[in-house]
Amino acid sequence: MQTSLTIFICCLFLLILALKMYSDLDPVLHSQVRLAIVSILMTVEEAEFNHLKETTKATAGNLSFQIGKLEEAGYVKVKKTFRDNYPLTVCKLTPKGKGAFEAYVQSIKKYLNL
Repeated sequence: MQTSLTIFICCLFLLILALKMYSDLDPVLHSQVRLAIVSILMTVEEAEFNHLKETTKATAGNLSFQIGKLEEAGYVKVKKTFRDNYPLTVCKLTPKGKGAFEAYVQSIKKYLNL
């Protein structure tokens, strides 16, 4: 019984340590699809919804939801227009989004001791 309690306390301590260590990772970017979207937008001036959908392999609904989260955080600017009577959504990374991505990358490098 004593050994089980010791193991439990050690595991709890390690969990708390890990949570504290990774607490400075941006929760907005710590999502696979949102991180993929921002990574793509770091390399281009702007990207159409269909390009992001094809590149991330996300469903239209999930991609739309994740773009909404990034827009809500101020990381992307979304422009909705029409092209040949079809909806056209274009996303562009904001300076705040670029800074958040760069900070995220620096945090990851710190954790990996790079």
